[in-house]
Amino acid sequence: MNTELTIQLDDNLIHAAEMYACEKNVSLSKMIEVYLRSIVFEKSAKEEDDEITPLVKSLCGVIESPHDFDYKSEYGNYLIQKYK
Repeated sequence: MNTELTIQLDDNLIHAAEMYACEKNVSLSKMIEVYLRSIVFEKSAKEEDDEITPLVKSLCGVIESPHDFDYKSEYGNYLIQKYK
């Protein structure tokens, strides 16, 4: 069952979205419906995908690192050295 929904958006945004939908040969309503479905059902799909496998669980805590270890900085340094 389809239900009509009224929303208020900026005129420029509506115009740009209509142009985009036209280029993709889809109605603006369908485009919005697909987007809403993706964000609503993506969350439940991610929750199922986030299950940790037994192998990963067994590896947890195997390697200890200092509490102040900055992995982003270390990885950045690694990349700098790699691509010199």
